[in-house]
Amino acid sequence: MSIQPDSQQTIEIPAHCLGLLLDLSRRARQASDTAVLGFLAVNDSHDLVAYRQAALWLAEEGVKTLSGVVQLEANAPYAQWLERVCRHVAADRCRPCRIEASELPDELASEWAEWLPGYGLWLPLTTDSAESAAAVFGGVMLARETPWQEMEISLLAEWMEIWRHAWLSRHRPSAWSWRRWLLALRAQWRLEPERKWWRQRRVYWAAGIAALLLFPVRLTVLAPGELVPADPAVIRASQDGVVGNFLVKPNEVVKTGQALFTLDEAPLKSRLEVARQTLAGAEAEYRQSAQLAVSESKYKGNLAVLMGKVEERRAEADYLQGQLERAHVVAPQDGIALFDDPSEWIGKPVVTGERIMRVAAPDDVEVEAWLSLGDAIPLQAGAPVSLYLNASPLFPVTAHIRYVAHDAAPRPDGGYAYRVRAVLDGKTDHRVGLKGTAKLSGSWTPLAYWVLRRPLAYVRQTIGW
Repeated sequence: MSIQPDSQQTIEIPAHCLGLLLDLSRRARQASDTAVLGFLAVNDSHDLVAYRQAALWLAEEGVKTLSGVVQLEANAPYAQWLERVCRHVAADRCRPCRIEASELPDELASEWAEWLPGYGLWLPLTTDSAESAAAVFGGVMLARETPWQEMEISLLAEWMEIWRHAWLSRHRPSAWSWRRWLLALRAQWRLEPERKWWRQRRVYWAAGIAALLLFPVRLTVLAPGELVPADPAVIRASQDGVVGNFLVKPNEVVKTGQALFTLDEAPLKSRLEVARQTLAGAEAEYRQSAQLAVSESKYKGNLAVLMGKVEERRAEADYLQGQLERAHVVAPQDGIALFDDPSEWIGKPVVTGERIMRVAAPDDVEVEAWLSLGDAIPLQAGAPVSLYLNASPLFPVTAHIRYVAHDAAPRPDGGYAYRVRAVLDGKTDHRVGLKGTAKLSGSWTPLAYWVLRRPLAYVRQTIGW
């Protein structure tokens, strides 16, 4: 392995090379980000010394930049092979040195001729001036067809020192700021022999942190909420049929007994007409038998049977008459009719008990929220609730919890949640149906538990502890 000559040896460098070095140094100092620095290392270094291929390798990121390549493909065979070569070389070479295929393990040396020219040069990058293998955080690999000269190695080594300083200046501020912060914290906690233990600064810090962590706050969770009718009259289909016509409009004020909608009456009317005709025939047959029974005794025995048929037909006709009357649905109370677009209902078949609309009193409003399983904190009846409506986020609607459902119910989004109902503390001008975010307040708890509740729950679910 060829090594760069000792630093005490004097190497003559042409003046134009020094000018190029100064120009590269200026561009490195003025580089806007690390991507520009990487481009300088593998591409613009060619102005200083000629080579065919170059690569910038970092211990934490692998091969970061290649010469002549706009975007690096990390999974390419060349990049993966070069990553193994650079990691092997960086393990025991912390100074600029020449690299040849014969110095590498057989599995790496066998592919050298396929990817690189015969003569390579390794320029390590260290975290400081200490020449230790542990301090190497990356390096630049150069390759060409002709051997490397001592003057070229010295020139490139000097350029890499300048480039390394520019690179570290963009990575050190955060690390050094953390170091300064830790040193300052350590100084605050340092023992002060001249003071009593209760007057130590670390005791003040510990007491302040403990007081902050034990400061009582309300345990609160957020849940999607909505203004809903508190006790609406649910209007359902009284029988199987097809919705015929709506007699009111959505959100219209209705009175008790006012017609709301009708079901299609044509099938019921036809069945009722058939039942009436059947009843008339049964009654005629009964009257005829009653007249014949006066003169002939054999007809007397059929009168009871015929009377039963008449009553059966009459009951059927009365039932169909009642069904026809029930096809006209009326409002059971005063309120506002709440339902969807009537055009979506007209002509739609419905079954008995299917909900079609609701009639709610204007002032009969409360808050409904859906508490997710992960946020199911203990909530007592009467706990405060604040609903921040999307239509009025600066003025919350206040309420107090009426009940929390015992079992979780499925939601339209596929998840499960507990239904929470809360009674408003006062009247509101907001209409039913407005949605927002409800803040549910539980019991008082230390600030430390309030902060760590969700992280601890996540850790416990993840590791099963």
